[in-house]
Amino acid sequence: MSSAGRSTKPLSQLINLLGRSLGQIQKAWEPFIVDFAIIATTWILITYTYSWFTRGPELATYFLVPWWLFLIGSVEIAVLWESFGVSLGHTLFRVRLLGADRRPPTLRQAVVYFFGWHISALPLAGLLASPPLHERWSGLRFHPLIVDSIRPRPWYRRSIGIYLMALFVVVSVAAVGVTITFQNLVRLFSDAYRVAPLWRALVNPNLAILKDSFSDLIVTIFMAVMATLFATIIAVPISFFAARNLTQGAIGRTVYTILRGIMSIFRSIEPIVWAIVFLVWVTSAHASFAGVLALWIHSIADLTKLYAERLESIDEGLMEAISATGASRFQVLRYGVVPQIVNPYISFTLYRFDINVRMATVVGLVGAGGIGGRLIAYLSGQRYANAGTVMLLIVVAVWAIDYLSSRLRSKLL
Repeated sequence: MSSAGRSTKPLSQLINLLGRSLGQIQKAWEPFIVDFAIIATTWILITYTYSWFTRGPELATYFLVPWWLFLIGSVEIAVLWESFGVSLGHTLFRVRLLGADRRPPTLRQAVVYFFGWHISALPLAGLLASPPLHERWSGLRFHPLIVDSIRPRPWYRRSIGIYLMALFVVVSVAAVGVTITFQNLVRLFSDAYRVAPLWRALVNPNLAILKDSFSDLIVTIFMAVMATLFATIIAVPISFFAARNLTQGAIGRTVYTILRGIMSIFRSIEPIVWAIVFLVWVTSAHASFAGVLALWIHSIADLTKLYAERLESIDEGLMEAISATGASRFQVLRYGVVPQIVNPYISFTLYRFDINVRMATVVGLVGAGGIGGRLIAYLSGQRYANAGTVMLLIVVAVWAIDYLSSRLRSKLL
């Protein structure tokens, strides 16, 4: 063996060892991170709801204890849950903490695991051992979940069931307490007469504005068509780089992570906000163009996610069979992937077009073209008969487009 070969062998062994260690740390910490996050979130939610009721909305706070005590408490509760029960993190990653011969942990083993975790896992050093030190001391290890014929215990006897029920109660109490007051409920029934003019306008449309309103409606539909068309052209090729099962190697994973992050950011910003941005960018003289851009950029992010998730659920056996014949990467995609995604892609595109027709009206409310601008002008001027006419036009157009697209989807799928 050459000297170069001998010198690179220890380096490759070190890289492999480092990779195994990092993988072991990731496997050990993934359930804990999930459990810590949901416990911390629940704690914050309970604190905010309690302070809302006791102190009032102006003095409501997320923390009633020092931040360091909050972090330590969340960590301790997460470790307790993982040591003495089946946590949400265990369930999501489909693992169970079991002893020898896949037996449930004894109380002694759970106690050793709990205290050993603080010595071994918390500073990370103990995770480098195989198995990690706290697992070796307790005799417990993570095993993949095996679904057998044993009837599961009722939800109220499982820690995850109790937690989810408690979370549901907390969220419900918080939602009702923060968003609804007794005065709101009283006004809901006692002040219903305030919207009576608008309801009367819906059944007494002003047909004199029908022609101008219909012209704006055509602009709104064309905005949705343009945004959907150009978003599809960009989202289809991007989706292949945003699918986890089609991106391999360091470069592929990097591209996948960056694309998914960018698409998440774009998708989290509502089209009405994008409309305001593009109105400033392209000036109000091109209002409909600003609306198209707002719908376009949000549609790219949304369609890329839908397309990529469909790619991640394809039958990879067909790809492997075609690849085994010596086909190139492009041929595998052409004959093994594309036939599986054509119809779902068309369905997603039509669904997004439905959304864009409705959103084109919404972005028009801030002046981004279409019939939404006319509607907000009539409502602001309290011309309810005119506003009712516009609303009826929008309802008929959305219903017709939804009906036609659903019939087309049924024919394609």
